[in-house]
This record gives sequence, structure tokens and C-alpha cells, in this order.
Amino acid sequence: MLKNQLPAAVLWDMDGTLVDSEHYWMKSERDLAAAHSREWSQQDGFDLIGMSLYDSSQVIKEKLDSSLHPHEIITRLTDGVREQLAVEVPWRPGAKELLLALREAGIKTALVTMSLHHMAQEVVDQIPFKAFDVIVGGDDVARGKPFPDPYLRAAELLGVDASDCVAIEDSNTGLRSAEAAGTRAIGVPNFIEIPHIPGRTIWPTLVGVTVDDLRNLF
Repeated sequence: MLKNQLPAAVLWDMDGTLVDSEHYWMKSERDLAAAHSREWSQQDGFDLIGMSLYDSSQVIKEKLDSSLHPHEIITRLTDGVREQLAVEVPWRPGAKELLLALREAGIKTALVTMSLHHMAQEVVDQIPFKAFDVIVGGDDVARGKPFPDPYLRAAELLGVDASDCVAIEDSNTGLRSAEAAGTRAIGVPNFIEIPHIPGRTIWPTLVGVTVDDLRNLF
């Protein structure tokens, strides 16, 4: 594919990248810890950012010494976040604007999240235009981030090569997944710092980012 035709698709993380929902997850985690008469610190929440829900649930189960099955923990956390999103979806600065510009330019898009597919669909349904061609949720892949599987699956569903795609992430775990898949990955930090390593692209914000800025990555 010619350089000026790229990217073939832009692959978006959801929590912390498209939607400023990490604090919703942390509240849900705190509520679950309180139900077990346990403390849940801000750092505990930060440690889970970008991790698959299954892996997160295992960490939570151990820290809370809970008798709940990991799938029960996932359900409780997800239900808590969904309740908050039903009140307000806090979009990340510049995200919807860039997403709309990509759609108007005819560039394919995918949402690649470790949240459950049905929850991601509920968020997408609140965008006032057709924002994504496909959604890959954490329950759609055997291995979540930081493995490359979610991004490779999204590229496969879109019928494009991952190496011709841009991925946008807010965490080191998610960025490692996108990089391992061979995408042109961009880190846009939110709650936690993303380590700078050679060859890694980190932008402070998506505000003012254009389609041409993404093409210039190739």
C-alpha cells in the first residue's frame, strides 16, 4: 500500500483512550473491596490499568481474599462501570473529533478493548455517528493485552494488515499489545505514565490531531 494511502485502519483502545472511564473502574473496584471490608488504594487501581479483565479479577480475588469466582468479580466490576456510564460517558479530549475525521476520510476503525464486548457496544451506541466497523472485546480473544491477539484480531476482521494500521492506547500494557501486533502504535498517557523507549511514539493529547498526522507516522 502506498504511503499516502495509509493508515488502512485506526484501532482504538476504549477505557482511558476513547472514554475517560478509568476512574469508573477504580470506583467499582473500591466498592467491591468495601463489600469485603478491605481497603483499595489508588495505586491498586493504577496497577490494573490496561490489564485484561480476567487477569485483573485474579489479582482482585487474591488481594481481597475473596471467595468469588473470577467471572463473578468481572460481572460485579462491569455492572458497576455500566451504571456510571449510563449516567455520563466522559469522552477523552479530541477523541471523538479525530474519530469523526477518520470516518469522513473513509478510513476503517476498530475498537479494541479489554472490557466485555457488550459493554463496549453500549458505549459505541452513544456516539452520534457510525464510529466503528468492528469491536473486539476482552471476551472475544483467548489472550488479552499485552499479547498481540486483540489487535491482530481487529486487523483480521477489517481485512487489513496490522502493520498498515495505527493503534491508539493510554497504557503501557495496551501499547505493548499494539506494538507486538506490528501496528504504528501511539501512546496518549492518561492516569499513568507510559515509559519512553526507543522507537515508541507518545503524544500528550489527541486534541488537534488530524488524519494527516496519522498518515505521517508511515
